[in-house]
Amino acid sequence: MSKEETAYLKEDRSSRATKVTWIGFWANVILTILKFATGIIGRSSAMIADAVHSFSDFITDLIVIFSFRIVKKPVDESHDFGHGKFETLATSLVGISLLAVALGIMWSSGKIIFDSFNGEIIDQPGFITLIAAVISIAVKETLYRYQIKVGNEIKSSALVANAWHHRSDALSSIATFFGIGGAIFLGENWRILDPIAAVIVSLLILKISIQIIWESTQELMEKSLNDEEKLEILKITKSVDGVINPHNLRTRKIGNYIAIDIHIEVDRGLNIVKAHDIADAVETRLKKSYGEDSLVYVHVDPEDHSD
Repeated sequence: MSKEETAYLKEDRSSRATKVTWIGFWANVILTILKFATGIIGRSSAMIADAVHSFSDFITDLIVIFSFRIVKKPVDESHDFGHGKFETLATSLVGISLLAVALGIMWSSGKIIFDSFNGEIIDQPGFITLIAAVISIAVKETLYRYQIKVGNEIKSSALVANAWHHRSDALSSIATFFGIGGAIFLGENWRILDPIAAVIVSLLILKISIQIIWESTQELMEKSLNDEEKLEILKITKSVDGVINPHNLRTRKIGNYIAIDIHIEVDRGLNIVKAHDIADAVETRLKKSYGEDSLVYVHVDPEDHSD
């Protein structure tokens, strides 16, 4: 594949990611306004917590959009391996924002529950908040399915993480729906279900945020691919004619693509041109399997007859 074709694919990947994220951004703006308005009018702590979650969504949308402006830049003098790590950094920021949202909701809702045990009466939520919850569930689940599909197609960890942000919002709206519904229809003694629903929302967000932060941190720390993927790389390498004993395999992820560093042995009688051709064949086959953007380094050693 030529440099022009590779540049086009990078631009297309960035354009698709930016498009789907902008759609989510404007949906989140509308949902945030709707939830805050209905939460205040309907006196629902769960809906206001849900609104805060949606607010964090469009902040992270902006982070993802900005990250792809950086990621699509070509290799330059100060970035020999490209800008792929910025996408991983963006993923970490999405996870951290989710964590902050979860802890904030947990604190505010826990305080309402605590105060209610000390005699403070919790307001009954308005029916309008139920309607807002249903709208949120439908919109956010649709955004999740759309964004996770595109994220998997273009192999973007940032986009997949942001898609889960939408799914967590849909789940939180489901908890909000049941909490508000119980508080409305089961009587005054059950109004505590509203802030309890908000706490459940925070726990769902907390779980997802920790998972996203852990995975992105591992990638930033240069964690290698798992054993199954390493075995597959060795298998592909060994399938090339002339390759003997592939070894010293090292791997890592750089944003949406991977770097592979591997040693191979070849027959001692081969001239340098033939040995180089075998190394080229290994590189071509690995890039065919893992993408043209993959960084593949093949070191050629003479076959060891010491055994």
